[in-house]
Amino acid sequence: MDILGRQPIRSQSQLARLLAEDGLSVTQATLSRDLDELGAVKIRSTDGELIYAVPSEGGFRTPQAPLGESVKEERMARLAGELLISAEASANLVVLRTPPGAAQFLASAIDQAETHDILGTIAGDDTVLLISRDPAGGQALADHLLGLAEKSR
Repeated sequence: MDILGRQPIRSQSQLARLLAEDGLSVTQATLSRDLDELGAVKIRSTDGELIYAVPSEGGFRTPQAPLGESVKEERMARLAGELLISAEASANLVVLRTPPGAAQFLASAIDQAETHDILGTIAGDDTVLLISRDPAGGQALADHLLGLAEKSR
């Protein structure tokens, strides 16, 4: 049901219509049960409309309204500008340094940006380990994040 994270869904009938467009035919009862199993709730969007949202995977479980890709990337860039001290690469790994206590915040923004080149992050207190999908992509990723940080400072 990643469709709930891609765009605002206001009703079960709208969701059923979108699923049907993707070739999935579901009954209202099945849809209702699936939404319940996912923990979907109705929240207010930034426009004030009630939309469905599901909890994120991992540690942050509060349901949030879907953000557009550009909003997620802008947030990652802004936080990189505010928090990124350094980025060093080795093969497909990048070590990011932040002020004490900021690593998990930056890692979460990177994860939420869902950048295809990034396989995942692991955060400590002031260090984030970023793993590139490309076996030799660490340096390009480090350069990209440092560039984003510079632009948003």
